[in-house]
Amino acid sequence: MIELKDIENNEKIKTFIINCQRQLDELGYTEHSTRHAKFVATLTGNILKEFGYDERTIELGKIAGYLHDIGNAVNRNDHAHLGAILAYYTLLEIGLDNTEAAEIMMAIGNHDEGTGTPVSPITAALILADKSDVHKSRVRNPNKTNFDIHDRVNYSVQKSKIIPNKETKTITLDLVIDTKITQIMEYFEIFTYRMLLSKKAANFLGARFELVINGNKIL
Repeated sequence: MIELKDIENNEKIKTFIINCQRQLDELGYTEHSTRHAKFVATLTGNILKEFGYDERTIELGKIAGYLHDIGNAVNRNDHAHLGAILAYYTLLEIGLDNTEAAEIMMAIGNHDEGTGTPVSPITAALILADKSDVHKSRVRNPNKTNFDIHDRVNYSVQKSKIIPNKETKTITLDLVIDTKITQIMEYFEIFTYRMLLSKKAANFLGARFELVINGNKIL
């Protein structure tokens, strides 16, 4: 049975992730390396586990989380759909059952706020995990004087944590933002659609999405 460790050790997938980061470096986007892939894989699994899903669903969620951004190896535009197709056929090649591969394909194809929607538990957990990875360490631009709003907002986030809680039926994104770098309104200026998608994802899991910034509940 295919597990996350098999995905992490696959040479083709390693190449996809390396080329994903190469292309985004050229475009000046935030970090989308193996670190991001592992981070999202772990959080996707944690969210599914907290809400009581079975071990196989959790493992498939981790795989989807690890692979969700490989479409950036092709092009940033439409990367969710490109990545979904790449993942599906690569997973079949590795030996994953076609039904499970299709489940992962669907999740990856729906993770981006531009075109995505939570259509399955794995999709919902993946959306929440991915959108929670905002932090100053992801900014690749070495020149602070050239920061655009995306660089500045990401760089202002000192801590980021997502807290799923089945008992209270909440999924909380807890951020610490340096308001000397950016104002909280600027966070909403660029991340409004991410927050709306996160709200839908939490609702799909039977929970309420909450946003806490600097100790204050915003949503």
